[in-house]
Amino acid sequence: MKKYDYLIVGAGLFGAAFAQIMTERGKKCLIVEKRADVGGNVATEQVEGITVHKYGAHIFHTDDKRVWEYVNRFAEFNNFVNSPIANYNGKLYNLPFNMHTFYQLWGCRTPDEAKAIIDAQRAAAGISGEPKNLEEKALMSVGEDVYKTLIKGYTQKQWGRECKDLPAFIIGRVPLRFVYDNNYFNDRYQGIPIGGYTKMVEHMLVGVDVMLGVDYFVDRKSLDELAKVTLYTGPIDRFFDYCYGELEYRSLRFETEVLDAEDYQGNAVFNFTDYETPYTRIIEHKHFDRTQKSSKTVITREYPAKFEKGDEPYYPINDERNSALYKKYADKARECENTLFGGRLAGYKYFDMDDTIAAVFELTDKIK
Repeated sequence: MKKYDYLIVGAGLFGAAFAQIMTERGKKCLIVEKRADVGGNVATEQVEGITVHKYGAHIFHTDDKRVWEYVNRFAEFNNFVNSPIANYNGKLYNLPFNMHTFYQLWGCRTPDEAKAIIDAQRAAAGISGEPKNLEEKALMSVGEDVYKTLIKGYTQKQWGRECKDLPAFIIGRVPLRFVYDNNYFNDRYQGIPIGGYTKMVEHMLVGVDVMLGVDYFVDRKSLDELAKVTLYTGPIDRFFDYCYGELEYRSLRFETEVLDAEDYQGNAVFNFTDYETPYTRIIEHKHFDRTQKSSKTVITREYPAKFEKGDEPYYPINDERNSALYKKYADKARECENTLFGGRLAGYKYFDMDDTIAAVFELTDKIK
């Protein structure tokens, strides 16, 4: 006799939302999570009275009203607006690319002046047709100055490859805003849960059985026998014992320290866009919620890292080789009975948080 309707592998946002929805429908769910806390990569903790994002900054943003109303059931969100600063060899620029940025680069004050400079640099790049790589796409999109100052070094650090060796689609559409607006996101809804994401996820999991510090693969057969259906949210190649080979990722390393100062950098996020600085950004956590008062501050330096088996996989490398390999695993997953797959690792795709919730809706809407 099965004790649970669903065994959910992973207590990240996908697994937690799925468990919450199915529990609300009267189903019995068990989550197993190898980490010591819930939330996956959005997990937070309290340090010196400051909510610290343990695995990098996460700002919730969406245009999807259904998604926004759903997460607001489990937390009150503040009104944080993400306005990062770029540091290129000691010079500061506003992000995303907007009129403040263009003034800092060229001293221009009007949209027409900025557009003329960018159009001239695009033409000078001499690239026509479909871009062959990320460098060509960036030059075609924003011109040489923005590319070399704010994209090239950061991207090469992040991916561990030259931009000319990266596929064009990695950077998607490069947004240029010809207005004085430092709000990084265009979405209607934006903020961070007061008290942190871990607290929000804990509220989602009320009524759900959760086992922390449990590696699914150590006792996989016994765990599967506990439930009628398994939802797996981990790396899809690991699920199939790497039978077709290993998918590639980029990983991250975080260096967090408490400083005896009220304010370190005056902003939540500083990106370091030169190649020589080994980290890509510094996060100062107290700026995510300025109602938190502390005589100290907590900062995190974020270092891109080569992924080795056993490391935490953060960013899938969706190049031609890996995309073909993932397709094999996805085809094999569709053949599995009584097993569902979901989330960025099982889907080998980077998801924003709102996309993750929307994907859960899509999956649960299909379940009768």
